[in-house]
Amino acid sequence: MDKKVWNRGTAHLTSACPIMGRLIAAYPGEGLTRREDGFYTLLRAVVGQQISVKAADAIWRRMEQSIRPLAPEKLARMRISSLRAFGLSEQKAGYAKNIARFWMETNPNWQDFSDEEVIAALTRIKGVGRWTAEMFLMFHLTRTDVLPLKDLGLLKAIDLHYPARRPRKTEDYQALAEDWRPYRSIATWYLWRALDPIPVEY
Repeated sequence: MDKKVWNRGTAHLTSACPIMGRLIAAYPGEGLTRREDGFYTLLRAVVGQQISVKAADAIWRRMEQSIRPLAPEKLARMRISSLRAFGLSEQKAGYAKNIARFWMETNPNWQDFSDEEVIAALTRIKGVGRWTAEMFLMFHLTRTDVLPLKDLGLLKAIDLHYPARRPRKTEDYQALAEDWRPYRSIATWYLWRALDPIPVEY
């Protein structure tokens, strides 16, 4: 993400919320790294669905070492069995091929799309849900105000740093994050960072 935008965001968050200010201060000089390749981001997010950061990194390393270049044209031609050998489930291997075909056939100018338009377009791909599309928004398009409420790590981090007397509902998380607007992506990144020793990247 652009450094000036990031600095504006961290200044806003520090001013709006003392807890967020402490989280930001704990990781000086760190921040969200933009991925230039949207296909990479989308595929990486699908690989990371519902597994640990460590497990996703291991699968991804095997894929990068074996598929050179890691391009949609090459991945689309691969067999499901070959993709499974990297550690992907059969279902995820199919999703990966769906993404490759989509990228080959349809790759619009995403910057012309609103956040919700991007999500609507990507979730038409079988295997891509809202969470995956939100990772695309954050890590490829670097949209500043994404709040991925389907992300269990984010919810866990919020509960850890913002304790509540009763279990929260979705609307409770949304209300808590209102003070973070329009930089909820940056707040999300710091909450992830505080939860995991490996910075999240997609």
